[in-house]
Amino acid sequence: MTDILILMFSAVLIENYVFSKFLGICPFLGVSDKPSTALGMGLAVTFVMTISSAVTYGVYYLVLEPLKIEYLETIAFILIIAALVQLIEMFLRKFVPALYSALGIYLPLITTNCAVLGAAMLNIQEGHNFIESVIYGFSSAVGFTLAIVIFAGVRDRMRMSNPPKAFRGIPIALVAAGLIAMAFSGFMGISFS
Repeated sequence: MTDILILMFSAVLIENYVFSKFLGICPFLGVSDKPSTALGMGLAVTFVMTISSAVTYGVYYLVLEPLKIEYLETIAFILIIAALVQLIEMFLRKFVPALYSALGIYLPLITTNCAVLGAAMLNIQEGHNFIESVIYGFSSAVGFTLAIVIFAGVRDRMRMSNPPKAFRGIPIALVAAGLIAMAFSGFMGISFS
């Protein structure tokens, strides 16, 4: 049980996909205008990343490895992720049209979100078992969601500020993202001595 908790804590805070591995930056910057939209994107990514971690584990160990075609891992994983994203897109379009409209182009981009593909591939590279794969996928997605929601909150507050003209828009957003990443690096136990 301790190993699972360490894996979860590590995936959410220490090895955060956005601030430590720099994966998923496109939706991080693109959908972080409002906290509500960021949360919706984070929940969609959480669903896809968790389910894809489970499915890709099975496909790898039950299909690719026995057939000795592990080299097709990336293609197979992208196809699985694309199918899951299509299911989410159809669900949101029918049942939550406001969130579907708010996410816009970024919803189909989950298919090529390197954070989702990274979780699936890192599960195999790290040698996680099935339970660890699902927990790692879920925890990594929670870390992604945490990062994007915090950043959306910061960007929301920055709208009330008046930065110098050269820093308005993306420049100040990148400065803020860097400061948040530095704060998250504290979880890594960095020592300056």
